[in-house]
Amino acid sequence: MAGSKSAADRIPTAAVWPLIHAERAALAADLADLSADEWSTPSLCTELTVREVLAHITAGASLNAVRWLAGVIRCRFDFDKQVAMRLAEQLGATPAETLERFRRVVTSTTKPPLSALAMLGETVVHAEDIRRPLGIRRDHPTETITMVAEYYQGTDQVVLAKGRIGGLRLVADDGPFATGSGPVVSGSTLALIMAMTGRSAHLDDLQGDGVERLRERC
Repeated sequence: MAGSKSAADRIPTAAVWPLIHAERAALAADLADLSADEWSTPSLCTELTVREVLAHITAGASLNAVRWLAGVIRCRFDFDKQVAMRLAEQLGATPAETLERFRRVVTSTTKPPLSALAMLGETVVHAEDIRRPLGIRRDHPTETITMVAEYYQGTDQVVLAKGRIGGLRLVADDGPFATGSGPVVSGSTLALIMAMTGRSAHLDDLQGDGVERLRERC
């Protein structure tokens, strides 16, 4: 509603950056010993490998508002083309170079014209896009993952999330997150986030009468 803010929206930007940096550092550590085959594993992002998704995260942490707008204009407002262009810039010649480029931006506070919460969400979601196919699990801090869930339940910016969960009641079984009304969808906060953002792979981790409706929307 106009004039109202969720608890996540009220969190100061300065409090969000350390969480982003922690999530990036954890991902860098998780990917330190990947084999060549693992770097080529398809991610949860359609048509992208885990290596390409990592380069995409690096691009987001390297792109300020001015460079973002310049790229949009250069790509004639084709946002998918802009994303592909920036990913290619950060891919590097080898997986080792891709990872090294990512390590350089772990503590970056550079961002496109998005909120810090959006950057936190992008980091958590894309990291899971990488980890899940590789069989890597991260136990996220409850504060961080709840903040991301609160953010996505109230926005369709960047990715459709709020619209996807309309008419459903989402309830986390590992933290305080809960939102909406209607048929229930319950499970881990991370699984709820990934389903909210359209990742159907996590729907099997969820329970409740609303799961099938959410599956149709993913």
